[in-house]
Amino acid sequence: MSAITGVLLAQLGTPASPNTRDVRRYLREFLSDPLVIDLPGPARWLLVNGVIAPFRAPRTARAYRAIWLSSGSPLRVHTEALAAELAKALGPAFAVEAAMRYGAPQLADALDRLTAAGARRIVVAALYPQHAESSRGTALLAVKSWAASGPAAPDLAILPPFFAEPGFVAAVAAAARPALAELRPEHVLMSYHSLPERHVLRADPTQERCLARPDCCAQPGASDFCYRAQCLATSRAVAAALGLAPERVSTSFQSRLGRARWIGPSTDDALVSLAGRGVRRLLVLCPSFVADCLETVEEIGIRGRARWEELRGEAFALAPCVNASPPFVDFLTAQVKAAAAAAP
Repeated sequence: MSAITGVLLAQLGTPASPNTRDVRRYLREFLSDPLVIDLPGPARWLLVNGVIAPFRAPRTARAYRAIWLSSGSPLRVHTEALAAELAKALGPAFAVEAAMRYGAPQLADALDRLTAAGARRIVVAALYPQHAESSRGTALLAVKSWAASGPAAPDLAILPPFFAEPGFVAAVAAAARPALAELRPEHVLMSYHSLPERHVLRADPTQERCLARPDCCAQPGASDFCYRAQCLATSRAVAAALGLAPERVSTSFQSRLGRARWIGPSTDDALVSLAGRGVRRLLVLCPSFVADCLETVEEIGIRGRARWEELRGEAFALAPCVNASPPFVDFLTAQVKAAAAAAP
């Protein structure tokens, strides 16, 4: 068997179907991860199995049903399309697998298939532009655990976060330009997945800088470790690529869960603030997601639009994620080839 280079595209996950039972199973797996809900084990178990899974699952299932495609979950459909396009771009010397940290296809199964196909080196592309332990971190931990469990695992080459890489920024801008031209918005809001403040504070190696002052994310070196600073760096880079003046762009954070303090400003609050300032035509980008999913299509595209209409906004558009677009495929192709060529 000739040696090839394996490529793993790691995504967060998706339920097998939009029915309540499958969504409940998915939520239990996802939220039981201590890197996602960082409570002591017994408290986390009670919260997930006694509160979130029983009561949140029916509502989440309804949300999934509102966006489910004939071919499956949008996240899985777009991720598998990306894997297929990347495989074509890379050629026969590479084997590409897409897998999920939670749900199916599982990361371990995808890694086993790459090994069985003859991969002696696997390039791991965790599809999270910005680094958070609860997303990119837990995916990489699962990959490393798989590697440690076998006697002769392939070499792993892990792509770094790409929150401000020119190729990624160009792909985000390219995905947004059609909506920007059609809507002609007065303002562009870039909405990112939020995190509990304690997750961000724990990532600060100094334990002194993070959230200690209003401009902490603008301090030199903050984007080396801080998820919020990386999001703000993405916003600045995308705004520059689109030629948007700073006053026409703002950043917010969505998808909060529970009563803990989360990084902000929240997207809900940002919509209210923008409407109060007289903005009527709004375009939203979601650059912490590379594939359209529940958080983009339903949370922003459906509920965010409805909220904007309640606030008497006149026009609202959600730009698509980069998905399997040619600019993003080109970016990943270059990244993977560079990682594959580097000495182990």
